[in-house]
Parts: sequence; C-alpha cells; structure tokens
Amino acid sequence: MPRKSGPISKRPIPYVKHVVAVASGKGGVGKSTVAANLAVALARQSFDGRNPRVGLLDLDIFGPSVPKLMGLEGLPPPEWTKAGAIIPFSNHGLQCMSIGFMVPQTDDTAVVWRGLMVQKAAQQLLFDVDWRGHGGEGHPGLDVLVVDMPPGTGDVQLTLGQLVQVDGAVIVSTPQDVALIDAKKGVAMFRKVDIPIIGLLLNMAHFTCSTCSTPHHVFGPLTSFHQTADALNLKILGELPITPSVSADGDSGSPTTLRSGGSGNVQGVDEVQSVMDQVAKNVLAGLLAKDKGGQS
Repeated sequence: MPRKSGPISKRPIPYVKHVVAVASGKGGVGKSTVAANLAVALARQSFDGRNPRVGLLDLDIFGPSVPKLMGLEGLPPPEWTKAGAIIPFSNHGLQCMSIGFMVPQTDDTAVVWRGLMVQKAAQQLLFDVDWRGHGGEGHPGLDVLVVDMPPGTGDVQLTLGQLVQVDGAVIVSTPQDVALIDAKKGVAMFRKVDIPIIGLLLNMAHFTCSTCSTPHHVFGPLTSFHQTADALNLKILGELPITPSVSADGDSGSPTTLRSGGSGNVQGVDEVQSVMDQVAKNVLAGLLAKDKGGQS
C-alpha cells in the first residue's frame, strides 16, 4: 500500500509566541549584525505595557555569528533539561542559541555536513530548545524570537518555511544590484512558503565622514533599492549608514543598540539606533495587529 502524503503542517516553536526571520539571500550584507541589533532594539520597546521577552536564534549552520556578536564565545556546551531540551545562553537580556555553542568553534574549524545533517541540526535548534531558559516552568517563554537566517534559499530556509509558523521576515540588502538580485530571490522563496514579508531594510546605505555632513553613497545610488521595493510592493523599514562603531561593537560582543543614548551622532551611532528603534516599532506593531486580528 502506498503511503498517504499531504501538506506538511507548520507548528509553533515551543515557548515562543512570535517568530521573526531576518534574511538576505546574499551573504556579506550585514544580516547577522542587523539581527542582533534588532533583537536588542525589540527588547527595549513597549509590548502590552512592558518590555517584550526576546530571544535570538542563529540558524547559520556553516557560519554562526551570534556567539561573537552577543559576547558568548568560549563557553562550555549548553546544559540540557531533564526532558532533553537545550537551555539557551543569556546575555544583554536576550536568550541566545547557535550551532556555535554545540560544536567546537575555533578560527580554523569548519562545519562540513551534508544536507540531511544540516536539516537535522536546524530542526533541533528550532524545536529542541527550551526558550524559558534556566527559569524553566516558572518562566513564560519568549514574546519574540528573532531568527538569523543563513544566506541563500537552501535546506535551512526550506526547513524553517515548511515546518515553522513564522510571523514575518525582514529582508536585508545593500544598495548594489548584485545584492538586490538575491534579495528578490529571498522574497520569492518566503512568499512561496507563505511567510509574510514585513519589509526591506537597506544596510550600508551611505557614509558620512567626521568632517562633513554630506552622505556619501559608497556602494552607489539608492535608486535600484527603492525601485525594487516598489516592484515587490514592500515597505522600506529603514536605511542604515556605514558606521565603524557597528563593526567594532559587534566584534566586542556588544551590539550598537545597547549603547546609551546621546552619543552626539559620533560616527552615525545615533542614526543606527534611531533606524533600528523604528524597525523594532514596525515589527512589534505588526505582531500586535496580528494578535488582535486573531482574537476578533
């Protein structure tokens, strides 16, 4: 007798209310840095009259960045609950999980796995993490889980898109056509698996030197980006500047959105924080609207 098959049923991630994916299609556009800063910015907003409980999941199996970006390098392997779930690490007020915590990570260590192993690892990170953290049964879990996606449209993206109830995706790109080409492919893939696109976020839009106030478009004009957003009928969430501090903060394990306000716009820090704050507000507004729509 042939086996009966049907559409794969999507399910929620345990102890997570909302899932937001941050993706790019193209590697090297700053997606992981954006994801980390978005998670921090979300945790600083107001959500149902309080700060939301936010987590950050690194689904980049071959090039995990969250341990570095969140100051969680060099830790022992994560602990497990009695039920066999992984307990995430915590820093900067965020619960964090990455394959980088599960396998030896040195400068010259590579994850060399075939597709099936990658899919299994992705599923374990998605469904076998107890996002209540060390609080266990006494903790309500997360309001929002930000998922840092790997570049491309391969196994991990399909695993997320086919198995997980994802509330929306933020697509990150730089101004060049070579990045926008892959960003459009990412949008097409998410739409194919019925994941709503929250909007496009432009990274490295311009650079303002310390001796003038004129934005310099290092990677070319922004015309193609705006045309792409119009063609795809997508909202532009913001335009982030090229800021040396963002790179330095990421390397030090302390995302720029953690900096105290009033930096005097030194190297564009205030601008970065303002843009990420607005992106976070847009994301949360969409999630709250979805909650109210589901209750009506």
